[in-house]
Order: sequence, then structure tokens, then C-alpha cells
Amino acid sequence: MTEPRAEVSSPRHRISVVINTLNEENNLPYALRSVQQWADEMVVVDMHSEDRTVEIAREFGAKVYFHPRVVPVESARSFAIARATGDWILVLDADEIIPRPLSIKLIEIASDNRTDIIGIPRLNYMLGAPMMHTRVDPRSDIQVRFFRPGSLHLTETIHNGAHPSTGSQVYRLPYEPGHAIVHFANIDCYDIFDKINRYTTVEAGQSPSQGERPAALRAAAQALKTFFHHYVKGQGYRDGWRGFYVSAASTLYVLLTHSKRVELHANGPRETVRRLYRSEAEKIIMEYNVTSHISK
Repeated sequence: MTEPRAEVSSPRHRISVVINTLNEENNLPYALRSVQQWADEMVVVDMHSEDRTVEIAREFGAKVYFHPRVVPVESARSFAIARATGDWILVLDADEIIPRPLSIKLIEIASDNRTDIIGIPRLNYMLGAPMMHTRVDPRSDIQVRFFRPGSLHLTETIHNGAHPSTGSQVYRLPYEPGHAIVHFANIDCYDIFDKINRYTTVEAGQSPSQGERPAALRAAAQALKTFFHHYVKGQGYRDGWRGFYVSAASTLYVLLTHSKRVELHANGPRETVRRLYRSEAEKIIMEYNVTSHISK
């Protein structure tokens, strides 16, 4: 399973790679193989996987810790980062890999003191191919993933959990082939819609609705703006049918987030509506039974 370490000059500062996992036995070996030759430490924080994820992590020599299952993953991410002991930390998802040219660049960056945080381009594979447009291309998708401990302020807000601490120096790595995190994101439409459903539920709960009518108007306007942003301005049409469906999925994300906010504002949590339905069912059944008895 493990591979021999490459002969590279030792960086002046140690690099820790941090990965959060949940049932990632298919992806995790590739993520670990892409960093094991040069990372000084690999930390895997698992949310009690039911497959071979933990076994695989240990086979690669990673330090394994456990965290309760949470959605979003930001609190588990903070827990994982706190376990790292390196002078620099690289945060990686289990479905991502680091190409060799990017690893060499990160080692160079870690060897000097000119910056604290690196924004890294990400190349996303979606629906079976790399996306080079649609606002999910490596020039648009910049991930803050490589940093010195303490240089980032982490929150539990989905999609917006990392902010530079006061005084931190930030550098955005320009995109060129080989200098991007490679992300194997969505295998098919089922994968996309499953993530949309999970993430919109979390996002809706983190920001309450301002009322049904304003939310509906904002949703319509923002949905149109989102599709234009991805498909027209972001030249999603150049990614063919994938660009159209990824743009449509981004639009659906906006609509679902707004609709779930309205639901929470009007109805409360899901269990509240479930109790209401049970109460209504009892009333209808009892009314039917009474009416039936009188008619006899």
C-alpha cells in the first residue's frame, strides 16, 4: 500500500497534511499517495466511517483521530487542524490530490518567511471531465488551504469558514498546469443533488429568512443572476452539456436555500410539521368515525 519516499531536500519547516473523512475508502488512498512522499505528518480525522477508511489511513502511516459526525464539517476541520504539529498545514479533502509540481511549489513556499497563507487554484472534475469554465475552473476556484498555524480564523459557517487573522500575509498562487489541487468532485447528477440537498439544509439554518414574500423575490432575482454568472459570464457554454447542468445546479442551490429558509420561518423544524400532520390525521379520522356512527 505504501510507497517509498522520494529523495527531496528537507524543507526548513515541517508540513502537516490534514484530511477529514467519512466512508472514503475509494478516494483516500489517492489523496494520501499524492502527499506521503513529502509530507512530514499526515493527520486523518475520521467521523466513524463504516468502511475501510481508518484501516487505509493507518496503512499509510497517518495519525488517526475521531470526531462525531457533523454537517457541515467545519467544526471537525478545526479539530483536525488543532491536531497537526507542523510549521505549515495543508488541508486536503479525501477526494482531492496534490500533483507533483504543486507539491514542489508548496515545499518552496514553506522554506521561506515571505507569507502566511496561500490561496491555491483547484481543478474540479465534474460529471466525468475537468471543468475549465463555468466559474468552477482553477482560475476562479481558489482554495485557502496552505497556511501557518494561527494565521487563519476559523468559523463554522458553511462555504465561508476561514478568514485571515489580523496581520497575516496572503498570497494567491497563479494557475498553471500542475499547480492546482485536483478535485474529483461529482461523479453524476445523483451526487450533485445529494450534496445540494445536504448543504442547502445547513445553509438555510445558519441564516434565517426575512419573511416569505421578500425571500421569494430575492430567490427569483438571485437565481437568474446565478445562472448568468456561471453559464454566460463564466462561459459555462464552453464546457458543453456539463457547463449547462452545473450552472443549473448552482441555480437550484440558490432556490432550495431560499425555500428552506422560508419553510423554517413559516413552519419551524421538520418535526413540528410532522406533529401537525399527525394531529390533523387524528382529527380527520375521528371526524370520519363520528360521522359514520351518526349515519348508522
